[in-house]
Amino acid sequence: MPTARHTLTVRLPQGATDDGPVATALATASKRWWPDGPHPRLWTETVPAPADSARAARRREMETRRPLGPGQLLRVLLLRYEEEGAGESGGGSVGGSAPAPATGATDGLAGTRAGGTAQGTVRPPVPRPGDLVLVADPAALDATSLRLISRVLCGELGPEEVRTAEHSHAAHPARVPGPDALRRAAATALVLGRYEGRSSVRVAVPVSALDRPGNTLGAFDGRAVLEADLSEGRTVGDLLATTLSPPGDDAVDETVDESAPAERHVTRVQDQLATVPPGTPLIDLVLLDETESAEQLALGRPPRSAVPAPLPSRRIDEAFADQVALRPEAPALTCGEHTLTYRELDSRADELAAGLRARGVRPGDHVGLCLPRSTDLVAMMLAVLKADAIYVPLDPGHPADRRARTAEDAGLRLTVEDTAPLTGHPADHRAPTARPATAPAYVIHTSGSTGRPKGVVVPHSNVLALIDATRDDFALGPGDTWTFFHSSAFDFSVWEIWGALLTGARLVVVDYWVSRSPADFHALLVREGVTVLSQTPSAFTQLMAADREHGERRGRGTPLALRLVVLGGEPLDARPLRDWFDRHPEDRCRLVNMFGITETTVHVTAQTVTRRTALSGSRSVGRPLPGWYVYVLDARGRPVPPGAPGEIHVGGAGVATGYLGRPDLTGQRFVPDPWHGGRMYRSGDLGRLLPDGTLEHLGRIDSQVKVRGFRIELDEIRHVLLADPFVTAAAVTVSGDAFLDAAGVRIDAYVVLAADPVGTADDIRRRAAKLLPEHMLPASVTALPRLPLTPNGKLDPSRLPAPTTPADAPSGTAAPVAADPFAELTGIWESVLGVPVGPDDNFFDLGGNSLYAIRLATAMRERGLPPVALRRLYLSPTVRSLSEAVDE
Repeated sequence: MPTARHTLTVRLPQGATDDGPVATALATASKRWWPDGPHPRLWTETVPAPADSARAARRREMETRRPLGPGQLLRVLLLRYEEEGAGESGGGSVGGSAPAPATGATDGLAGTRAGGTAQGTVRPPVPRPGDLVLVADPAALDATSLRLISRVLCGELGPEEVRTAEHSHAAHPARVPGPDALRRAAATALVLGRYEGRSSVRVAVPVSALDRPGNTLGAFDGRAVLEADLSEGRTVGDLLATTLSPPGDDAVDETVDESAPAERHVTRVQDQLATVPPGTPLIDLVLLDETESAEQLALGRPPRSAVPAPLPSRRIDEAFADQVALRPEAPALTCGEHTLTYRELDSRADELAAGLRARGVRPGDHVGLCLPRSTDLVAMMLAVLKADAIYVPLDPGHPADRRARTAEDAGLRLTVEDTAPLTGHPADHRAPTARPATAPAYVIHTSGSTGRPKGVVVPHSNVLALIDATRDDFALGPGDTWTFFHSSAFDFSVWEIWGALLTGARLVVVDYWVSRSPADFHALLVREGVTVLSQTPSAFTQLMAADREHGERRGRGTPLALRLVVLGGEPLDARPLRDWFDRHPEDRCRLVNMFGITETTVHVTAQTVTRRTALSGSRSVGRPLPGWYVYVLDARGRPVPPGAPGEIHVGGAGVATGYLGRPDLTGQRFVPDPWHGGRMYRSGDLGRLLPDGTLEHLGRIDSQVKVRGFRIELDEIRHVLLADPFVTAAAVTVSGDAFLDAAGVRIDAYVVLAADPVGTADDIRRRAAKLLPEHMLPASVTALPRLPLTPNGKLDPSRLPAPTTPADAPSGTAAPVAADPFAELTGIWESVLGVPVGPDDNFFDLGGNSLYAIRLATAMRERGLPPVALRRLYLSPTVRSLSEAVDE
């Protein structure tokens, strides 16, 4: 239970951070007000960061939360900050904190933390801002007293101008606050709610009191609590009509840091509460003025040093032709033992483009590519563009019914599953097409809330802009070797393929099974001398483990040639990267965390990750790429204050054309950009812009989730379940934290079955698997007699039972044989999956996924079991069948 206390933070004027006058004022005033003691002393501390930095804000917050010492009436701390250009600080140590001074201590006027000297120290050569942090015991001092003390310490009042409680006027029995006090409390609540993304805030309101503490100063004030409901639809009248409640023994006052800008925002909202009609929605109240809004918008621009180039006027195939002309015999594409030069890849693409035209493909047609990762898949992408058509990747690993739905949505002229019918046609080197760089290059489908994937249409110029925005900073060029690791239906592959081929580098195709084996993939990186690698954080975690094992087996082993690793697709927990930096120092291998969206062409921001970043556990995704803009806006499309949460909007060179055949959805998500012109994309992601211009990603606002890099609409899964004729109601939930463990993110479904269903809930799951890819398939489907609802008729997730897995039901098979490998495998499966495992339970039916499969293989290796290829696990997905493979 938190200790009750009042806190107040006051910003001192620039340069007014000498502790001498403040300490003198405190000593003089406390002796006058409380002649019998206690007499608080001043403590000083220097924070090695600018006053408006996140580190300084955290220190202020920590000091307001620090408890008082036994019998301590008041703690007064002077925080000073080291600005850029400031010299070494004096008067106080950095970082430590001493116990609170003993009650009644009067020797000396000021103290310093952790042994620093209070007097006679060297002062910094430049003025620095500072803060006074006051923390008081409400049993001794009320909030009004704290404000008066701060004014005396700042020199605004003399100690003699402040009356003590014994000289105050008689108490008035009423406990109704004045209108100004109520409006200030309401304004404070609203500002706190906006800054912290909360819809419920408790704020203390000064009221007349009969039991005022004896040490208090000034007006005879008590307090009550305004429990502010700031939820959607609430009005000004609703807020001001809130009934006050007693504070309670465990009440902790909500306070606003009175150092600008928060105090200005409280005052601005307070003025609006006094003037706007009572029916005004709370969302209409404005925190930022025009100047502050402009400053906030400027935070979301790229650094000034990163000047964006004009929007590219060339197409992808034209830019590739430039590379062919520059280095025709340089290696372009490697798959296994086979390598194509730029000239050979260009020739192969010309041949396939001629085959497409012979099959009736015309400019602007959509061509489906359902091919495994191979040289021909890359050549086909280039061929489609050379034929002036638009490629639509279809993952061969997705269920056939899902691929059929995607093909229908895209209106495909042709689907290529085999390149043989397209060969043998003479290349027809036609004149350059008239279709511009703004014409679509590809359509990639993402999860859709209606139960069907939605296609994102991306033009040629966007891809060229992405390469131009990163070419210099990442030093991309012909000396690099990249990997094509990801599914062509995942937009990370766009960055991998064209990032390599449009900068003259070599692209190495990673076979599907190699991509599922961290050890094999690590061996490929070493063998091919890969220098540029793109990974989701969850996949990179597995690669780091393989890299560590490789080094342990071979001493230092054959070193990786990696110089750049790009991480993206899901939240990054940077803390485990410290182990990577031990083996690959940041001056040899640069790690970059990038936030991106399919609708804004793969990447939006970039943050170089350092050892210091890893130690701090930062969630920053960096600043926008040159030509991209990031806005964090409220529900009315207005900038929110720095550090406050809001919806991320993205403008600039990467914004896609829209959703294929979905003008309604396109109009909702692709909206006019009032600040830079053109359009911006409403991402549905929650984030905040920090004062240094970096973006922190805070998750999703809507029902979307990220699972192993894929963005998923839970409503799509629900629609697929409801399409089953034997399901009358369905709900889908997600658990786990992708930031902490991407493999542990779990999707579970609940269904209400018809009166006479065909099969069980597990049969429903198997039927859903015909439409949903592996990363979208629920780990479990649990049948319920009815879904639990709230009084408003909405799903109540808190009342859903624990999900049912096949392991919860009798398997109907004999007990496992007591053979050591069998028992060992069972124990490994249960430790990885976290559920009981029967001998014939299917690994993937128990919630297993590709990342868990990698963990399973690693655990088997660590337990000394014979190595089994991941491909065998997919073919033998039960303990019984896998143990037979181990025996073999």
